[in-house]
Amino acid sequence: VFTEAQRDFQRQSSLLESGASSQRTVDAARAAHDRAAANLAAAKAALSLARDGFRREDIAVGEARLAAAAAALAQARTALADTQLVAPSDATVIARVREPGSMVSSASAVYSLSLRDPLYVRAYVSEPDLGRIAPGSPVRVYTDSSNKVYRGQIGFISPRAEFTPKTVETTDLRTDLVYRLRVVVADADEGLRQGMPVTVDVAIDRIGDERRGEP
Repeated sequence: VFTEAQRDFQRQSSLLESGASSQRTVDAARAAHDRAAANLAAAKAALSLARDGFRREDIAVGEARLAAAAAALAQARTALADTQLVAPSDATVIARVREPGSMVSSASAVYSLSLRDPLYVRAYVSEPDLGRIAPGSPVRVYTDSSNKVYRGQIGFISPRAEFTPKTVETTDLRTDLVYRLRVVVADADEGLRQGMPVTVDVAIDRIGDERRGEP
């Protein structure tokens, strides 16, 4: 095709010089010649690529474009992740500290959460009973709203004594020193709510006799 277009262009050019052809015909022949030349160059490039593969320069350019696209994707994913707030564990939102659209730093609180798993009760034990319990001691938890008995165990005993909080009811004077307990509830459900007062019974073992006491 290119050879024929080249011959036709040369023939029309000769005819134009002799006055036997028009300028339009020569221009058409020149355009056909240029198209054929471009097609020939593309065909040669495709043949060279098929024989020799991509050139190192083309491979380097492709790798650079791929790296740039990967970096842009990572940046977009980071920007998307920054728009989402993820709780560290399963929890219930108690309060919203910041309003939507507020600017916050990485250490600022946005929500106040109540953990749902594990769910625990904060209780207190007097000093005389402190030596009769230990982490892992079985516990029963009662609420005023239902007759269900929840079961759990002592998960933590504070090493520091403190005065009984005013919100805690005990049979002893509030000026007595007590130790804070963390009771992990094993079978918690929606019946236990954040801030709900409960009654805690701890199985106390003394000299082989199992007794029940209320911290």
